[in-house]
Amino acid sequence: MLEILNNLLQQTAFVSLTWGNCLMILVAFSFLYLAIAKDFEPLLLVPISFGMLLVNIFPDIMAEAYVDENGIEHAAGLLRYFYLLDEWSILPPLIFMGVGAMTDFGPLIANPSSFLLGAAAQFGIFAAYIGALLLGFDAKAAAAISIIGGADGPTSIFLAGKLGQTDIMGPIAVAAYSYMALVPFIQPPIMKALTTEKERKIKMEQLRPVSKLEKILFPIIVTVIVSLILPSTAPLIGMLMLGNLFKESGVVRQLTETASNALMYIVVILLGTSVGATTSAEAFLNITTLKIVGLGLIAFAFGTAAGVIFGKIMCWATHGKVNPLIGSAGVSAVPMAARVSQKVGAEADPTNFLLMHAMGPNVAGVIGTAVVAGTFMAIFGVK
Repeated sequence: MLEILNNLLQQTAFVSLTWGNCLMILVAFSFLYLAIAKDFEPLLLVPISFGMLLVNIFPDIMAEAYVDENGIEHAAGLLRYFYLLDEWSILPPLIFMGVGAMTDFGPLIANPSSFLLGAAAQFGIFAAYIGALLLGFDAKAAAAISIIGGADGPTSIFLAGKLGQTDIMGPIAVAAYSYMALVPFIQPPIMKALTTEKERKIKMEQLRPVSKLEKILFPIIVTVIVSLILPSTAPLIGMLMLGNLFKESGVVRQLTETASNALMYIVVILLGTSVGATTSAEAFLNITTLKIVGLGLIAFAFGTAAGVIFGKIMCWATHGKVNPLIGSAGVSAVPMAARVSQKVGAEADPTNFLLMHAMGPNVAGVIGTAVVAGTFMAIFGVK
């Protein structure tokens, strides 16, 4: 009987739990609390935190396939198969297709100067790149890490895979998606510190109406121009614009609904749980990971600040017609960053509606981050 009880005990997770596993489980609980109780981007945080919980209780859920000494093949863990779709750069473009199918590019078309705010927010990427080099990462690893500064999880995963940085893909993805989810917590203090109450109260003129023809031509033209200049961006930009063309053409309603709903949410489940499952204590609690997470936070702060500062410059240049708060939406977290611009503006003046104005820099940031990723790939000769 004692032997049976001992065998049962050895099969439980209690005997293999380390203090690191316990710490990561507490982090998973914290993320679940933020997602469920505080409604901090639950679509991201719930699958990520649950993947984190699973891998620290049952590490074999991320085990690789292997052949034992008797020649018997053993399958990989469930979430390892999900994660292979990240490594093969399959899931990020599919996410982009769903984003494109859900996004209205009208504000960007109506106000092309939004591209400048989206470009300014990419400063965080280059700040992270320089910081990573100074911390001892090689050039490719630094490039993969730097995309965190754009608050773009899919592009971070895509570039890490293309540059062969799969050993640090997990920390990069977790940092990128965590900061995306925590946009409502991280950005407002930076935005308020860099703007005056008078600036936050600025009301912007209503955007001009955008014709259906403009909306149809936009994704086609952007795809052609960007892909000709940087062919390596075609998987991301192409899928983003294809999803948008589904939406704006008006003739493929079923494809639009599938891309923006069923497919999008299936991909989010696969990507979120697999990203969370990279955070086993053994893989996550080390100096390299802490450097990546720290660099990501600094880069995200720099990107937000750069967008707001450039918004202030545009405010000055237009004699007070641009609210600097929309510059913070230049990071790629769609539509979270735009909502934060709206929220901070409404706190200063409840009658101030900045959401549509902020969506211009927001979608420009998505395009900008993909272009930066393509630039890095071109620099390193990767296709």
